[in-house]
Amino acid sequence: MSQLTRRRALGATATVLTGLVLTGFARTAGASSEPRTADPKHNAEHERHAGHEGPQPFSEIFRGRRIEGAPSHGDGHHGGYAVQIDGEELHVMQNADSTWVSVINHYETFATPRAVARAAVIELQGSELVPLA
Repeated sequence: MSQLTRRRALGATATVLTGLVLTGFARTAGASSEPRTADPKHNAEHERHAGHEGPQPFSEIFRGRRIEGAPSHGDGHHGGYAVQIDGEELHVMQNADSTWVSVINHYETFATPRAVARAAVIELQGSELVPLA
């Protein structure tokens, strides 16, 4: 009688996962071949812009500080976003998983640039934001 070893357990797990992945691909391929019943012009327009909406602009007072954010197209970055605290730029960056970080909270991720700006205001504790050189 054979005993269950770590190697056999990992091999069985890999086999099961491979089967699940292949089944998922087969279902995805089958779903894309179904005819569309909705307006094709509307679907084509929607698909062309899918995933490119980006975060919405904002401007508010948070804990006595003016925070603003809007898409920026003039800095040479495709899909850039500018965030300012009291008129000074807070450098923000979008990660590959669509979360956001800033120079103030570089090891914390946030869902939106607004959340990044609010966290930076909290972290600054009233200090002025010094621009990057």
